[in-house]
Amino acid sequence: MCQSVPVPTIEPFSGVRYDPAAAPLDQVIAPPYDVVGSAHRDLLAHRSPWNAIHLELPEADLRSGRDRYVAAAELLDDWLERGVLLTDRRPALYPYRMTLPDRTSTMGFVGALGIGDDVLPHEETMPKPRSDRLDLLRATGANLSPIWGLSLAKGLSDIFAPEGAPSAEAYDDDGVHHELWVLDDPDRVRRVAEAAGSAPIVIADGHHRYETARTYRSEVRSVNGDRPGDYDAVMAFIVELAPEQLHVRAIHRMIAGLPEGTDLLGLLDPYFDAVHAGTASDRVVAALESSGALALVTPDGSWMLNPLPDAFSRAGTDLEAGLIDLALRAAPEASLSYTAERPEAMEALTTGDAQAVLLLRPVSVDQISAWAGSRRRMPAKTTYFTPKPRTGMVIRVLSGEAEA
Repeated sequence: MCQSVPVPTIEPFSGVRYDPAAAPLDQVIAPPYDVVGSAHRDLLAHRSPWNAIHLELPEADLRSGRDRYVAAAELLDDWLERGVLLTDRRPALYPYRMTLPDRTSTMGFVGALGIGDDVLPHEETMPKPRSDRLDLLRATGANLSPIWGLSLAKGLSDIFAPEGAPSAEAYDDDGVHHELWVLDDPDRVRRVAEAAGSAPIVIADGHHRYETARTYRSEVRSVNGDRPGDYDAVMAFIVELAPEQLHVRAIHRMIAGLPEGTDLLGLLDPYFDAVHAGTASDRVVAALESSGALALVTPDGSWMLNPLPDAFSRAGTDLEAGLIDLALRAAPEASLSYTAERPEAMEALTTGDAQAVLLLRPVSVDQISAWAGSRRRMPAKTTYFTPKPRTGMVIRVLSGEAEA
């Protein structure tokens, strides 16, 4: 007897996109909410009154007393009514390419990914409130930014390769070229959806937004007789899990809260051989990072950390982040914060916000593939995928209506 295996579902949708005549795309796209600090938000907000950050990270309207979520919903409605945002006439998938200044690129497509057990988590997640994104979804009824899904379907990239000039393009502040195509031919849409649905999809970025969408679906179904609708899916950027498509950076650890006199090198000693590399100067630390070294940096100096020959087998992992997590379990008082930017980590050390910094190395695509294939979750904050899809390239507005 053949046992059915759940497979992911991909559907086209009628995307909502900026009218370039009303709002030049370079001026209105924004990074996803979780990588935007307050200063960056202010910069984007002042760049254009139509910038997507006003929806993605809304502010309350103090004059009218509207909270930030109602303000975002009313802005979205207003932009649609004014024609700043236009809705595509036919359901489509949206091939999306991001090209870095060094000419390397990531190519995927944006579609509506069904919420279900066939979508796999990639990392353990850090506990944090989900109410913010849930309140925004409830108010706007829209997926404003896509989650990022990695497809294990081999050769997927060739199937949705775009033809002709993009329908929309823009450069972000990091010099990344964002290009979007509209794929609305029903036959090609079907072939792409079938190919992407032939293998598991792993969430690479946006775990909390995915869980928010799951919660929202449950809320709507609980009051409408459990009927299906477009709330059963979430907007997702789907990329083939292949080395030529992915750019993975490390996420460094900043350590605070250690009791005075804690021997941090001693905590790391069961898993690493530490070699003193010099002072904690910018020159030394930059050299360590550029050489691809795993390193510990404290105000007293810097050390290269080399995993011991049997460390991975003893720890039951092939990830350096896993070794770090095990070593720090011996210091339960320690608190960790995370950044993909070495200068930010070193600034925390300089200001005293961190007592030590661990500079990690990026995991390989082969490691990500192996963990995904075996349906294991990597430790939290193991991978940082870059560049990030921009909010405002395409938005998915939900009808809120159940299917017949």
